[in-house]
Amino acid sequence: MKIIVCENYEELSKKGAELIGAEVKKNPDAVLGLATGNSPIGIYRCLVEAYQKGELDFSRVQTYNLDEYLPIDPADKNSYCAFMHEHLWDKVNLKAEHCHIPAGNIAPEEAPAVCAAYDKAIEAAGGIDLQLLGIGQNGHIGFNEPAETLLTGTHAVKLTDSTLKVNGQLFENPDDMPRHAVTMGLGAIFAAKKVLLIANGKNKHAAIKGMLDDGVTTALPASLLKLHPDLTVLCDKEAYHG
Repeated sequence: MKIIVCENYEELSKKGAELIGAEVKKNPDAVLGLATGNSPIGIYRCLVEAYQKGELDFSRVQTYNLDEYLPIDPADKNSYCAFMHEHLWDKVNLKAEHCHIPAGNIAPEEAPAVCAAYDKAIEAAGGIDLQLLGIGQNGHIGFNEPAETLLTGTHAVKLTDSTLKVNGQLFENPDDMPRHAVTMGLGAIFAAKKVLLIANGKNKHAAIKGMLDDGVTTALPASLLKLHPDLTVLCDKEAYHG
């Protein structure tokens, strides 16, 4: 495990973009696992800037996102699909057929088959070369919430009250926030050749501290990442020192 502590969010964003950009330059056919939320916005901005300067080419890159709300229409402004279009997909030369995200506009009974197909698509692409992750205040990664057991495959999950409280603030009416989501499981995440976990702000300090200082437990899903052979934790001073 490698830990990089940045002075602030801007430095974190630049460093994160450098690490992802280096992967793309080394392997033009890279398969990237991508995350949503506030933390990666700066990284995506820096990647877009690098593309606009002619420093990066995404034409052969494939992306697979971690998660999506369930149920939600892809065109809904609160969907993670819309988020990705806004912050990255529509701003670089990624091909539309190379941009993948779990389907959120499905019926609950369709979820098992759709999730299995998503995992098979990742496997068919050769697996994920670099997986970008955020971390929830309760230590979740993707929407793998704290639990006695965690699933390996992509699956539907009921969101915890703490996640609903935090993410509900992003909705005009918090009551409109879906109570479920579809998320990659720990299997696909751990199968990634490299994992880059990012965290910024004091509100992530407890999760980062618990992940780094405590043992490995499903009560703090991010702690399992310490078992990954190529993990980089990238955070700002507020997240690391509190």
